[in-house]
Amino acid sequence: MTSLAHIVDGLTRTVAVQDKIDIRRAFLPAQSVTADNVALGDDCAAIPEADGSFLLVAAEGLLESFVQDDPWFAGYSAVMVNISDICSMGGRPTAIVDVIWTPDHERSEVLWEGMRRAAADYGVPIVGGHTTITRNQNNVQLAAAIVGRAKRLMTSFDARPNDALLMVVDLNGSYRGDQPFWNATLDTPSPTLKRNIELLPQIAENGWCFAAKDISNGGVIGTLIMLLECSGVGAEVNLDDLPMPADVDLQKWLVSFPSFGYLLSVANEKSAAVCKLFADHGLSCKQIGNIDASSSLALTQGSERAVVWQKSVAAESYACA
Repeated sequence: MTSLAHIVDGLTRTVAVQDKIDIRRAFLPAQSVTADNVALGDDCAAIPEADGSFLLVAAEGLLESFVQDDPWFAGYSAVMVNISDICSMGGRPTAIVDVIWTPDHERSEVLWEGMRRAAADYGVPIVGGHTTITRNQNNVQLAAAIVGRAKRLMTSFDARPNDALLMVVDLNGSYRGDQPFWNATLDTPSPTLKRNIELLPQIAENGWCFAAKDISNGGVIGTLIMLLECSGVGAEVNLDDLPMPADVDLQKWLVSFPSFGYLLSVANEKSAAVCKLFADHGLSCKQIGNIDASSSLALTQGSERAVVWQKSVAAESYACA
């Protein structure tokens, strides 16, 4: 078994995890809110409606290297990751628009094919966008934006000390090539994908969960650091309790980007109901730790314990150790 010290060292050297820590510089301050007291800086902008619901708006830009190396799946992912952002806030996706820059129609068509497939799989239409055919032969860019609606929000700002920290993930998949992307979508029937994304607004509307974040680039650890930072809390995670695929290296799993994966901060009395709901639909959901007031992230494994992230209030700086 890999030692905890080795795991922590690997995490501190992982660019995707460091990027999640550094992204704080792009955040609006956590205390920044709209006139309707909605915190700014979450996965989606949440605009209150007159009936008490929320209009959700989000956008994603795809890495240029990803678009160049795997254009069809980049197109698919542009839709998929936007849907995930809507769901992480307790919403249901409504429609998507795209922005494509390519030097020819052939390359734009490959991106389009991926997006169309994802839109059909998830039942979320692409309703417009912007396409540019550029003279620059090396300029292939892709972004997409999405709108959705939520009756009751889950946010990155509402994790509370003494909450149970749950991880839910679809383990019915495989890695896509050598990339740390756990693909549980392409071989999953469309009705199952549509059903799975309905479970997130269900737990929000049941009042079972108020804080959530979709596991993205940077994996469980990078995503959790962002959740803790937004909520101004800390956590302790037991690596032995992580739901994970058989025969997958723990170090790789910790920084993997699952196509269906979320962190949920849930009141202890609701955690059993949340886990059962996902388990009843073939999804793995386990308590992996607890939220606390420490402003740090500690990992445990067996009898070992190590702090992997901590917030320095005085210096407003963040460090891995």
